[in-house]
Amino acid sequence: MRTANLAIVFTDIQGFTERTSRQTLEENQRLLQVHAALLTPLFKAFGGRVVKSIGDAFLVTFESPTQAVLSGIAIQDRLWQHNRSAPEAERMSVRVAINVGEVRLESNDVFGEPVNIAARVEALTEAGEVYFTEAVYLAMNKAEVPSQEVGAFELKGIPGRIRVFRVPHAPYRVEAPTAQPQPAADALPPFGNLGLSRLPEGRSVAAAELASSVGQHAARLGTRAASVGGQLVASAGQALAAARNGEGARRLNRRHVALAVGGAVALGLLLFFLLGSPAERAIGRVADASGAERDARRDEAERLIAEEPDAAERAYLNGQLEEALGSAGRAVGAYRNAARAGHGKAERRLVQLLEHRECRVRASAAGALGDLHAKGARGALEDLAEDGGPDEGADIPLFGCNSRRAAQDALRRLGP
Repeated sequence: MRTANLAIVFTDIQGFTERTSRQTLEENQRLLQVHAALLTPLFKAFGGRVVKSIGDAFLVTFESPTQAVLSGIAIQDRLWQHNRSAPEAERMSVRVAINVGEVRLESNDVFGEPVNIAARVEALTEAGEVYFTEAVYLAMNKAEVPSQEVGAFELKGIPGRIRVFRVPHAPYRVEAPTAQPQPAADALPPFGNLGLSRLPEGRSVAAAELASSVGQHAARLGTRAASVGGQLVASAGQALAAARNGEGARRLNRRHVALAVGGAVALGLLLFFLLGSPAERAIGRVADASGAERDARRDEAERLIAEEPDAAERAYLNGQLEEALGSAGRAVGAYRNAARAGHGKAERRLVQLLEHRECRVRASAAGALGDLHAKGARGALEDLAEDGGPDEGADIPLFGCNSRRAAQDALRRLGP
């Protein structure tokens, strides 16, 4: 049994359950995709590891309590910026709760009383706020983050009372008088960009905005595009920023490097739909439709794909069509066939699908790369084998999924 002393962060969207009852399924899916595209890059930029994501909730661990709190206020300021321009269906208010302590590490999960306390504190947290326990307050660098006590609470299943703190809203210091008019309070982010300003150049709000912009636009073309667009841009931005800031000596997630090398794919995602071949544009129209209209556009896309003379390109386009229809799992088989036929982009797309939020898609992509003996995927497979991803389940046939094990199996097939 492995243990570690970690900061535990829980986040969720306030009122998400109630929203699901009054929004369409597609609106709910788009909201979750935009939510992930906004939060995940900031977790990772501050050194966080996403343990799992269930619906609107994230469980993330940090080695540094200070970085955990900074990530929380960076998220709140980023969401404030997002909500100012987002359509109503994509606006969200998130709660962030943090605790620290020794936890038990098992597979792709963490357990222990510190986790339970963090979950209980999240229930107390108000929308748009960052709450943390006394344990975090005592461990963090107080010169980095201001704090304010909320009170002491009895938490269900936890002995004694737990003191809870929050990060107060900006401004944090009195500025010298100026003749320039000051912005109204509601024109400033709640935490004054205190967290976002800590990011190295290239990991700052600009990178998050780019991820959000591509993610949101792609979401309107289908949830598949939102997942790909947001994750690709965020991952590529992190990798390039790390390289630019001389962090090569530190361990850099190879999945991010692979995505950065193919970073043009991220921005090209939108160009694929707008400037591609007739078949590619038809696939984009499928992603943007629903109901009977989607069926008609799918038929048109299938007709144009069938007219493609190159077998490898046909297989690749079929994979793109499956993703536009929301069937990333079925797309894996098409990409495998395309890669076997010599299509260069198909193998790269399989590597990118190792980052998919659905475990079964990641596992299928790992299996396909193992079948292909894709040596160039070794780094990404090693990362998946070590870190896993969201929604990992028990390795039980028919009832669970373990993409870490699928990646390990693929690595064995690749050989030394």
